[in-house]
Amino acid sequence: MKRLIFGVFALFFTGGILAQQGVKLGGNVSLPITEELNDRVGLGVGLDLGYMHALGERVDLGVMTGFIHGFAEKYEVGGADLPSVQFIPVAASVRLWLSNSFSLGGDGGYALGLADEHEGGVYLKPIVGVLLGAQTEINLSYTQVTGDIFDWSTVNFGILYTFPQKYRTRY
Repeated sequence: MKRLIFGVFALFFTGGILAQQGVKLGGNVSLPITEELNDRVGLGVGLDLGYMHALGERVDLGVMTGFIHGFAEKYEVGGADLPSVQFIPVAASVRLWLSNSFSLGGDGGYALGLADEHEGGVYLKPIVGVLLGAQTEINLSYTQVTGDIFDWSTVNFGILYTFPQKYRTRY
């Protein structure tokens, strides 16, 4: 598992060294959609960082990581406070551009749980995105982390910023 995580991060950071034009940074707000998760979490926020490489005019492929935080409900269950839920996803990403401003895609990989109560699991995130400008996208997505103890299932609304391309010329 350590080799897999190291390999994904190495790929992520070396890809960024070669071409910075595909670096993306975004954030989202999420609401739980299952009753089990709704009992544990009231609201979630996320931060995404990724690198996408254009395979052509219509397909982008890349890697992403980020941070997911679910704010625990304030009431007590069984006399104990509920802990916050936190994950670090590491995933491959694909986007299919159906037009110049509309995309479908998804992320798939593994989400590492940051607490003993939330061990992590398989991470899936289908995404629908709309460009608002040359570098800004709003998106609607669904996040699923399937674990042994419980499943994380949320619907998300987010914004994503793509850093402008920088071309270097040599004289």
